Amino acid sequence: MNTDWKKLKQSKDGIPTYDSLIPYILKVLEDGEETTTSTISKKVIQFLKIPDEIRNIKYPKYPNSDGVLINRFSFALSDLFKADSVARPNRGIYQITDSGIALLNEYGDQLNKKILKKQPAYIKYMQEMNERNKLAGLNETDELLEEDDEINPRKKIDELATTLNNEVATELLSKIRNSDPYFFERLVVDLLVAMGYSGENGTAKVTSKSNDGGIDGVINQDPLGTSTVYIQAKRYKETNVVQRNDIQSFYGALAGVNADRGVFITTSKFSKGAMEFAKNQGIVLIDGIQLTDLMIDYQVGVETAKTYKVFKIDSDYFDFE
Repeated sequence: MNTDWKKLKQSKDGIPTYDSLIPYILKVLEDGEETTTSTISKKVIQFLKIPDEIRNIKYPKYPNSDGVLINRFSFALSDLFKADSVARPNRGIYQITDSGIALLNEYGDQLNKKILKKQPAYIKYMQEMNERNKLAGLNETDELLEEDDEINPRKKIDELATTLNNEVATELLSKIRNSDPYFFERLVVDLLVAMGYSGENGTAKVTSKSNDGGIDGVINQDPLGTSTVYIQAKRYKETNVVQRNDIQSFYGALAGVNADRGVFITTSKFSKGAMEFAKNQGIVLIDGIQLTDLMIDYQVGVETAKTYKVFKIDSDYFDFE
């Protein structure tokens, strides 16, 4: 592979574009070890012999930031993650995947974003992201912007926070789809408890793995169990749409325990027929996108990364009348 940073595509300030860093990130991860973001950037900078004067260029408006080049590594890693070329075992930790190794072997230092965008995993990721953004009232997005836009700063902060949380939600849904089915059942019970369904003195439990009769979880909203919510949880791939007959089976399970309240949660979607039947029978449906949005809202399986304070003038303080 090329080892001369000067041959890379550069922005007008002479800094390699994030697109040009993509193959070299995979190169330093080629040994399969889990590696921190900072170590990845250091190894690539060393491999390409990028001088300190380039490494230390800052954004004019953000002189205390890590710098433009370091920021571009984050963008490159984000695209590699979307394309399933790297995995993210923990926050700030990356590891090359079989897909990443295959792409590196096939394209070498010619690997770029245009190629990543054609990967099925990238396409699927962006479809889910755009669906979330559409629900949030945002335009479709391909990536976070590197530079400032000439738009209302508060609006930009709101949109950026929504986009970042949507990225977390999309990654969260992928993790859940790859989890153990019994873990998923415990997860949805934890979520409904966090939402307050168990009441002040109620109970919540996952049913036994065998002979559950189509009921995966039970929440008693009061100590006597006079108000009970029954749950069915289906950990499906995004292509496995829940059909009408699945909801009918759940309705039959509810009838078997003389229940009139049920929640059906899946990591995929529901067909039109399934939604129509559920509506007529009073069954609440929660699909994959709603599930992860609720997990973020009620902080189940996620934690706050950082809090920013935005101040405004206290008009009441200056009201002298």
